[in-house]
This record gives sequence, C-alpha cells and structure tokens, in this order.
Amino acid sequence: MLSLPNIADGEDKTSPLKNRIRNTYRHIKKWAKRTETNCFRIYDREIREYPLAIDYYDGRFCVHYFTKTRDSDEPSPELYQEATEAIRSIFNVDESTIFWRTRIRREKTEQYEKIAECKEFFTVIEYGVKFKVNLLDYLDTGLFLDHRETRRRVASVAKGKRLLNLFAYTCSFSVHAAAAGATFTKSVDMSNTYTAWGRDNFRLNGIQALLHPIVRADCLKFLDEEIRRRDRYDLIVIDPPTISRSKKMDQMFDIQIDYPTLLSKALQLLAPGGEIYFSTNSRKFVFDASLFPSTTIQEISDKTLPIDFHDPKIHRCWKIKVTH
Repeated sequence: MLSLPNIADGEDKTSPLKNRIRNTYRHIKKWAKRTETNCFRIYDREIREYPLAIDYYDGRFCVHYFTKTRDSDEPSPELYQEATEAIRSIFNVDESTIFWRTRIRREKTEQYEKIAECKEFFTVIEYGVKFKVNLLDYLDTGLFLDHRETRRRVASVAKGKRLLNLFAYTCSFSVHAAAAGATFTKSVDMSNTYTAWGRDNFRLNGIQALLHPIVRADCLKFLDEEIRRRDRYDLIVIDPPTISRSKKMDQMFDIQIDYPTLLSKALQLLAPGGEIYFSTNSRKFVFDASLFPSTTIQEISDKTLPIDFHDPKIHRCWKIKVTH
C-alpha cells in the first residue's frame, strides 16, 4: 500500500504559502493514493511573493526557486526560512528532507549538467511504475513530473506495440510502455549517464532488457540508420531539448530549426496506423503543420497537463499520424 504523509495538527492559517500547500496536498493526496503515485507537485508559483515550485518525492521535498535575473541565484533568507518552515511544520518532517534548487534563466544547454557528486538515489512510484530519482547531483531529478500524463497516454496505447523513444533521458516513456505491455521498445540518448540510468529503471520494474534496448547515439544520425535498416515502429516519442550543443554531436541542435528534419525522418519509420508524440518545453516554439503533408496533426497539450501543474505553457505536445 502506498504511504503518503498526513498533515500535522495545529494548523497555522496566517501564512498564504502554508494555506496553499495544505489545500493542494489534501486535494492531490486522494488522487495520488488512487493512482499509486508518490511524486507530484504541491505548490506551483501561484502566489507572486513566493516564486517557487515545490515537488514531493516519497518523503522528500524539492524546492525550485525561480530567479528573475541571471545575477540573483539564491532566495532571500526570509523566503528560504518561510518556505522551509512551511514544509517542515505542515508535514512534520526534518529539514534534511528538503532540497533546494535554483532555476536561473540559464543557457538551455545546461539542462542536464551535473552539479554535485553525492550519488544519493532513491525510488519513487508513478502510476504503479518505479523510477530512480536523484535530488542532489543534477539540475533535473531524473523524472520530468510535468510529462506524467503524456507518459500515461502513451502507455495506454502501447500494449502489443513497438515503441521508439528519442532523446530518451532516463527512459521513463519506454519503461511505462513496457510495463503496459509494449512488445518492444528502443530508447536513444547521447548521454552515458542517462542511458545507464534508464537501464536501472527497467531493472527496477523487473523488465527484461533483451526486448528493450537502450542506444547511446545522436538521434538525427540514428534516424538515418534506422531508415536504411527499414525498421518500423507503432509509436514514436520525441521530446528533444530546446537547444543542445553537446560535444558528441557534429552540430548544434535547435528545435525550432531542426524539428522539420527530425519529424520528417521519424515519419519514415512509422508503421501503418502508427503515431508520433512530439513535445517541447520551448515557450517560443512555432509549429508549422503545412510542412508535413499527408499527416493528421492534433495538439494535445491541454490533455497532457497534470492536475498538479498550473502553468498551461509548461510544455506543448502534438499527436501526429500519417493519412493514406
């Protein structure tokens, strides 16, 4: 049975931050128990004076502080103390369970950069599927919570299907699909760290690696090779970075410039009746559907926004099919 904390007695109703966290958690807790999920957002920048997002990960709390400028990378002592005290008192936890992250307006390429070497991993559950998470060593935790419903949507149609997961990060889409009965998945990412992390996620769920290979490769080059091999997939998931300047790539990847090539190649790998799920967290991205004749393109962004996220622009997502 999934264990979620109870809220401590003796409520302080004078703090707007405490009130918001308390009300959100009470609402989310019922949903979380019903869906076997113990990682979710309990505060999402709703109050202007508190530019924070607070995520719960099975007894631990990750507090993201959003700066307004590149120069200010730390919350004020007052904000730090108030937010820490709010979490500590509401959930009756020790301060050691609270981890702070600063979300500076960084160069987009810094997304997966290592920031520490603590190697403190633990396991969380999302819709009954297990994932390895780290709240200390990287700017991101290993599981993008805002894509929970996108993963759920892909998993709901994955049974008996072959799935290709590009820019796979820690392979969460593939693991969900495999757990839901996908007959084959292939996950592609350039990072040794994240491909190894993905293998751990498969192992956590007792899923045999043989039918779920993970490939370290440049996704655009990989697509060329798959086209030559004439491989076909029923489902293709594409969630690329906005910009990547990886040394392992021949050239910089820019989603706005490269998405037509990326999607055109992916379309060549679709089996009859197949679907592409394409997403981005770039707020400036413009999708030109006219570049893809003979396809049906449906934006499903509103259907992939989780109940605990309040910013409708956290990501955008499209479902693409070939019409014959």
